[in-house]
Amino acid sequence: MQRLLTVNISGTVLGHKHAIRAMRPGGPAGKGGSIINLSSVAGLIGTPGLGVYSASKGGVRLLTKAAAVECGMLGYKIRVNSIHPGFVETPMGDKLMKDFVGLGVFPDVETARRQHLANYPIGRMGMPGDVADAALFLASDLSSWITGSELVVDGGLTMS
Repeated sequence: MQRLLTVNISGTVLGHKHAIRAMRPGGPAGKGGSIINLSSVAGLIGTPGLGVYSASKGGVRLLTKAAAVECGMLGYKIRVNSIHPGFVETPMGDKLMKDFVGLGVFPDVETARRQHLANYPIGRMGMPGDVADAALFLASDLSSWITGSELVVDGGLTMS
């Protein structure tokens, strides 16, 4: 539990500290830029068995907003946004399915995957490239007027 909170909350705080120092006027880079925090749909909605994870990702969401407001008010030209992916086909996603089975939420991994997929209106699970494309957008000048936002990349999971 403590490791999860340390990585997700303290890691984000420290990332902000060092990135903002480098990107603000007078810093080594000094030209502003884009900070992109990785949260999760679990930081937006409740998920059984993931209370601490959800709390930590909800914390990332609000740290993002606080940093965006602060950077804007200070005139740093630093945009700060968060990405909130749904289930993505990765080893961590596979572990999540097994954890749901261990909690008794689903009887087996295949049922967990099938039931989880049924919640995605787009009809498929996410791929790492889906999240990477969202990050590329937020890092680019195409998002130059976006800060303090949550980019939900979840195949429609949270829209209902």
